[in-house]
Amino acid sequence: MTQKILAAAAGLERVEAGQLIEANLDLVLGNDITSPVAIKEMEKIQAKGVFDKDKIALVPDHFVPNKDIKSAEHCKCVREFARRNEITNYFEVGEMGIEHALLPEKGLTVAGDVVIGADSHTCTYGALGAFSTGVGSTDMAAGMATGKAWFKVPSAIRFVLTGKPARWVSGKDVILHIIGMIGVDGALYKSMEFTGDGIAHLSMDDRFTIANMAIEAGGKNGIFPVDSLAEEYIKAHSRKPYKIYEADSDAVYDEEYTIDLSTLRPTVAFPHLPENTHTIDEIGQMEAIAVDQVVIGSCTNGRLEDLRTAAEVLRDRHVAPGMRCIVIPATQAIYLQAMEEGLLKTFVQAGCVVSTPTCGPCLGGYMGILAEGERCVSTTNRNFVGRMGHVSSEIYLASPAVAAASAVAGVICGPEHNVKQVL
Repeated sequence: MTQKILAAAAGLERVEAGQLIEANLDLVLGNDITSPVAIKEMEKIQAKGVFDKDKIALVPDHFVPNKDIKSAEHCKCVREFARRNEITNYFEVGEMGIEHALLPEKGLTVAGDVVIGADSHTCTYGALGAFSTGVGSTDMAAGMATGKAWFKVPSAIRFVLTGKPARWVSGKDVILHIIGMIGVDGALYKSMEFTGDGIAHLSMDDRFTIANMAIEAGGKNGIFPVDSLAEEYIKAHSRKPYKIYEADSDAVYDEEYTIDLSTLRPTVAFPHLPENTHTIDEIGQMEAIAVDQVVIGSCTNGRLEDLRTAAEVLRDRHVAPGMRCIVIPATQAIYLQAMEEGLLKTFVQAGCVVSTPTCGPCLGGYMGILAEGERCVSTTNRNFVGRMGHVSSEIYLASPAVAAASAVAGVICGPEHNVKQVL
């Protein structure tokens, strides 16, 4: 799929793995951390402006509302650049959201698109059958100025998903299982292509989560075939024309894996790598792991389905004494819908705090930084040393269901295991 999309974007009949191409871009994305660097690079090359004001998206989402003077200056730089260049898709506080949840919601990414973003989790949009990948700020600058980018065409790994996931098993568990299986460099600079009849049992939110974490396996991108559910999502959110690309029946893959989703269990990635995975059943055989904080949100798991799942676990219950549970809806629209459904009330009654959309705690920025020796169960995507705060803190990556159950129990546990009183 990826090679077909890239060939079309490069104006070529076909491409092969390893080939260097220059491709036309459908969208260039930046945030409040990466965009200022790109803007300065554009000034260095004396770019007269952007290639297309409708094909650039600028989303201040990491340190907003601004946490300090430096972050305020970054956002001011992006804001003024957007005004000068009349950028159509600049999202100010009150309209913004976490970029990788916001762009599909706003209909800015559709099937067949080629998207680059100065953020590594730009690979999220592969859930819609697009080729999307993270780049550095210099490449973002070149993309904004010219509408083009150089790529080395990746080879592909095929993941055939079969069966139906059990209750409480989500897209987060699927991708953590895969990363645990192949390792954090198991798909290095390769396209992770997800196929099989099991996809029909994965919601769009599940697929966004899986594609989002392709980078955690080293992937260049993650991509799903466009089925009726994906088309329904695209048509509901976007007026952009889209094109569906399908892999040939004789397509060549470096490796192929078959995964029966019905056999998967809720999975947690222990410190300090996403590949260090354990199922909830294995954790149940360990000594209890006490937790200080739980974060439910991020570009990985801050969507409405995630909040509904967390609220189902937390409803009529309360977080453990001394527990800090932070819930972050990924966009303003998700925040509003969660409010209308009563989810926010459930969170507050359970002793959680609900934040405005932000990436803050995921990168140890703000709104949930960890102190020395603290442990956090987080629905984010990275658990490297010092990722969310002090270098001696620990991050356990999990699904919203496991995170919420752990908040109630005060120890890492699943929604159906170890502490059955939680559910």
